[in-house]
Amino acid sequence: MSGRVAGKVALITGAARGIGRAQAVRLAQEGADIVALDVCAPVDTVVVPHSTLDDLEHTAAQVRDTGAKIHTEIVDVRDLDGVQAATERGVRRLGRLDVVCATAGVTSRALALDLTETAWRTMLDVNLTGVWHTCRAAAPHLIAQGGGAIVLTNSIAGLRGLVGVAHYTAAKHGVVGLMQSLAKELAPHNVRVNCVHPTNVDTPLIQNDAVRSAFRPDLDRTPTRAEFAEAALRMNMLAVPWVEPVDVANAALFLASDEARYITAVTLPVDAGATQL
Repeated sequence: MSGRVAGKVALITGAARGIGRAQAVRLAQEGADIVALDVCAPVDTVVVPHSTLDDLEHTAAQVRDTGAKIHTEIVDVRDLDGVQAATERGVRRLGRLDVVCATAGVTSRALALDLTETAWRTMLDVNLTGVWHTCRAAAPHLIAQGGGAIVLTNSIAGLRGLVGVAHYTAAKHGVVGLMQSLAKELAPHNVRVNCVHPTNVDTPLIQNDAVRSAFRPDLDRTPTRAEFAEAALRMNMLAVPWVEPVDVANAALFLASDEARYITAVTLPVDAGATQL
């Protein structure tokens, strides 16, 4: 099957790399043009490597290689005016908007009682309020043309509690509540809203010294990729340490396509069974 979103335009936040890039490329492969947004800059309290302009340009090149059009913008999802303006420019250039993938997010670690207020606020500002900003900016375009699909990139942390990331878990649970409310509010406009919940995904957000070390506190040095994988395996029911970005992108593609035309308000795990352990 091909052309599953042919003739449509998809807006994706966090599009410079990882899951966002995979979504942009997969949707483009299936016929969509892309509006790609990313901050391409450091975020306070976040120690993992940040996305760059080169990353975003690499995404754009991969999308163009499929034959699709792409409009890129550098914008921080914490800036509602900026997200609205970037969305407007993308819609003007590409002519419409049908699909929204709210994927921009950050990660950091600390026990709940050790978190700084700044770390807490940054996490909720990006991972929850930033998702609302994206929906707030994009949904009017979907409503105006009579329907569409919104996919919120969540996490297994939106379905269960995880140690050492209480702020991340709280934000992701909040995204589920936002999704459920939006699904009800936008259903009369034929706009579907769903969440995708991956386990660990092989992206720079986990493949870095901070996250690897958190998974292997038994080591007095930075773990290797293989040593990290050994620990990460224990999170999943299936015998994999993590899934690939394209696995999450495929789920988003399904939810964005007409194959899922009657699916709304669902939490779809792409988790190798992690939420059942």
